[in-house]
Amino acid sequence: MLVAELTQAEGSQRRALAIAGVGRSTWQYRRKPRARVLEPVRQKDRAYPSRIPAADRAVIAEKITAGWADGHSVDHTFASTWDRGVMLAARRSWWRVAADIEDQSARPVVPTGRGSRSPREKPVLMATGPGQVWSWDITDLRSPWRGKAFKAYSIIDIYSRLIVDWRVEERESDHLAVEMFENAFRQHGAPQFVHADSGPAMRSGALAELLTEHQVTKTHNRPYVSNDNPFSESEFRTMKYRPNYPKTFDGLQAARDHLTGYVPWYNTTHKHSGIALFSPRQVHDGSWRQVHRVRDHALQGYHQKHPERFRARPRTPAPAGVVGINLPDETATKPGE
Repeated sequence: MLVAELTQAEGSQRRALAIAGVGRSTWQYRRKPRARVLEPVRQKDRAYPSRIPAADRAVIAEKITAGWADGHSVDHTFASTWDRGVMLAARRSWWRVAADIEDQSARPVVPTGRGSRSPREKPVLMATGPGQVWSWDITDLRSPWRGKAFKAYSIIDIYSRLIVDWRVEERESDHLAVEMFENAFRQHGAPQFVHADSGPAMRSGALAELLTEHQVTKTHNRPYVSNDNPFSESEFRTMKYRPNYPKTFDGLQAARDHLTGYVPWYNTTHKHSGIALFSPRQVHDGSWRQVHRVRDHALQGYHQKHPERFRARPRTPAPAGVVGINLPDETATKPGE
């Protein structure tokens, strides 16, 4: 046979089987095949000394079903039976029997943590001008050390997309967030609403007291809803997808230095697609209107020169007059990069 010849040539049956592509167990079975059984018994149906008899399984299933009807778990029924001095099988075996019971309709439904919560109201916020609604969040800035990241705090005005304040720290902290908001209030005044996700720093009592003191209403994302804070997420995405963004910061000061250059660029130079390619500063202070007139004059002149390139008279895009979070479709404006 081939394997025998290869074994003799190679001096090793293992190498010969590898060359022939045959497993050792397959080779042994082919050399000494078992006698065929006319009516083979499946593995799970074979009788072993350790197998629980069918009669005992039936008793266990009956007790489990009766326990379910009374609202008891499998563990409760197992322990109660054991307390009466009856041991039919191990605890794990009771669970296996329970899994094999065909009718599971009587099994008690255990409420989960998520299902037991009352649903949180969807935040709906609308801004028709700067200084009305702020959104803030914290994102990680990668460091060279595993499990360590610097924290970039950022507050953004959702109407103009202007970053009204920011900071970079080694950790998330409610008192650091309070300091950032106090500085933002001094520079820009207090908005009507502040929106954030549900992180510990965002829901801290210290920040809540500061916002209440300035008569600011705070709102939060719903649990497990990723699109309730789109404006802050959009700003962080812009930061991290810039060509000069370093993937790793060597230290806290390096992270602060990067944002020291990024924030002025974002506020004054960045042509933001969510606000008709104007900068956040232009929309915030209203100077976009003068630039809009220049753009419109150039566009209309181009249309007059090349009318064949247009199907209708073009319109120069302008920032939306209404911006918000979870607004109805007829008034909603999606944030862009």
